[in-house]
Amino acid sequence: MKLDTIQRKKFRIRNKLKKNATKDRYRLSVSRSLKNFSAQIIDDVNNKTLLSASSIEKDVKALPKTNKISLSKIVAEKLAKKALDKNIKKIYFDRGKFKYHGRVKEFAETLRKNGMEF
Repeated sequence: MKLDTIQRKKFRIRNKLKKNATKDRYRLSVSRSLKNFSAQIIDDVNNKTLLSASSIEKDVKALPKTNKISLSKIVAEKLAKKALDKNIKKIYFDRGKFKYHGRVKEFAETLRKNGMEF
């Protein structure tokens, strides 16, 4: 099966993280579109999603209109709060096919400020 460039990039990044998967660290997968931003904390050992946060949730949509970078910061703060409630502090950051730039970078920096380690 032949993969296109985007699928190869995502596969390369994700497999490096899955090889290092342990019980004490989980994978944080990031997804963004032109308007929205979402993230999930995934346990690769048991193949389950533990937590998720997105910009399409009702309480985030109820906020006044903001730009996309501040929207990713809001999602990061929400995810960090949920993770700290479940005692998850150490994660692997899976940026997927996206460059570590712009919204993805601000998301990661906001998570670090709120107590996550990666």
